[in-house]
Amino acid sequence: MADYVLFTDSTTDLSVLLIQELGIEVLPLSFTLNDMTYKNYPDNRELSASDFYNQLRSGSMCTTSQLNQNDFITAFTPVLQQGKDILYLAFSSGLSGTYNSARLAAEDLREQFPERTIAVVDTLQASMGEGLLVYYAACLKNEGKSLQEVVDWITENGQSICAWFTVDDLMFLKRGGRVSGAAAVAGTLLGIKPILHVDAEGHLIPMEKIRGRKASLDALVKHFEASTFDRSEQVVFVSHGDCLDDCQYVADKISALGVKRVCISTIGPVIGAHSGPGTVALFFRGQNR
Repeated sequence: MADYVLFTDSTTDLSVLLIQELGIEVLPLSFTLNDMTYKNYPDNRELSASDFYNQLRSGSMCTTSQLNQNDFITAFTPVLQQGKDILYLAFSSGLSGTYNSARLAAEDLREQFPERTIAVVDTLQASMGEGLLVYYAACLKNEGKSLQEVVDWITENGQSICAWFTVDDLMFLKRGGRVSGAAAVAGTLLGIKPILHVDAEGHLIPMEKIRGRKASLDALVKHFEASTFDRSEQVVFVSHGDCLDDCQYVADKISALGVKRVCISTIGPVIGAHSGPGTVALFFRGQNR
C-alpha cells in the first residue's frame, strides 16, 4: 500500500495541537483587512485572532481569497516527487472555489505523475465541520487504512456531519447576503439570534430565530440532543469567534451529556470575516444533517 499525505485547508479551524496530533498538512487561505493581506495560518502567526476580531468590532471590513491552482501544485509536487500519494479534503464547494482549484491542479499533476494517486474530496463543510471530517479521516489513516478506504468512508459518512451556528451580530450576515438589511436592523433591536446550519450541498442556511443569546446557545445543544447517535462515542467540536466563555458554556453542556471528547477552537479569519465576532458553532455526527 502506497504511503499518502492528508491535506486540508485552514478553513477547518483546527487548533495547532490537533493538527500535530492528527499529522496532517494544512494549506492557508488568505484574507485582506485594512488593505493588508495575510495568510490564515492555523497558528495565527501573521495576525492574532483577538486582533482580527477587535478590528472587525471597530468596523474594519475584511475580504477573503480562495486557494488557486498554482497554490496546490506548489504544495503537492514535492510530496508526489517523494513517491507518496495525496488525499486532499477541501472547503465546501458551496462556499468557495477552493475545491475546484484543487481539482484542476490534480488533473495537471496526474499527467506529470501518472503512477501517483491524487484524490480531491469536497467536504461540503466549513470551519470545524470540515475539521471534524478531517479528524475522522486522519484517525482512519493513522489506524492504517488505505487512501481509498478513507475516501470510501467519507463518501458513506460525510453527510452525517452536522453543523449548527449562532451569530451575535446580524450585520455580518447582512454583508454576506444571508439576511436583508431591514431584517438585520429589526433583529438587532429585538435581540434576535439566528440559528443556521450547513445543508447537504454545503451552503449556510438560516433555520431559526431565537430571542436572546443564552437561548440561542441552548438551541445548539438541543439540536445535538435531537439528532445525534451513539452519544458515548461522539467526538464533538465547538468553535467560536472570540467569545470563549460562550463557547465553553456550550462545550460544558455537551460534555455533561456523556460524549467521548469535546474539542474547542477559535474560528479563523477566513470564516470569521463572514460570521463575525460572537459566533458559536457546534459540530457532531448525527442521523440527519
